[in-house]
Amino acid sequence: MSAPQVVVHRDKELMAKAAAARLITKIVDAQTARGSASVVLTGGRNGNGLLAALAEAPARDAVDWSRLDLWWGDERFAPDGDPERNHTQAREVLLDSVPLNPARVHPMPPANGPYGNDADAAAEAYAIELAAAAGPEDHGPVPSFDVLLLGVGPDTHVASLFPELPAVYEKERTVVGVHGAPKPPPTRISLTLPAIRAAREVWLLAAGEDKANAAAIALSGAGEVQAPAAGARGRSRTLWLLDEAAASQLPRGLYPPASA
Repeated sequence: MSAPQVVVHRDKELMAKAAAARLITKIVDAQTARGSASVVLTGGRNGNGLLAALAEAPARDAVDWSRLDLWWGDERFAPDGDPERNHTQAREVLLDSVPLNPARVHPMPPANGPYGNDADAAAEAYAIELAAAAGPEDHGPVPSFDVLLLGVGPDTHVASLFPELPAVYEKERTVVGVHGAPKPPPTRISLTLPAIRAAREVWLLAAGEDKANAAAIALSGAGEVQAPAAGARGRSRTLWLLDEAAASQLPRGLYPPASA
């Protein structure tokens, strides 16, 4: 796994715009090199902020949206179209406004889907879908995502992997149902750390003073069970994208002056 790199921007708006520009470049480069690109989306205020900035970016049309595969790192196990679902929010801020190929958009199953209220069965189905998309060149039963985006919670959770809950201990499965999550809704579906670590690049997004302690803990060498964000690493790159407030508790030597 790659060692984390830290980039700090002045505020959350600049962070979102810079991350969107960075993501456009990464997608275009992957499409040029391999014909297509794959990105794992995240929800929350920073994930949605990045997507909103992407929707407004002048360079967004450089992306061939029809050759982009979209997956999700986690999902609230709610009915399709529920405003709390990450998929619903992503559609509103970006996806409905770009010419995606519907067959290449892979939302996690909703609570009113074919698996009813069985989040574990829905998670297993998503794992099967991921495995079907993985090729011989990939590292295991998930595709080698070009970029996997993660928001970081104040408690250091990423996706729906919360400190010391069963899902963060998972070593074999790539997707799990999450029950009793400490923030609502309590039932969710999430990629596991092994699936996250199959990505070429993992980008962790954090903005605001409420994320400062989490960033400091995760970047201080904490264990992944106590601080799941510490275990979120990409194969070739792990990038922490922060604003100054979220970086306020980090040692100043951890990131270069130019990154602010």
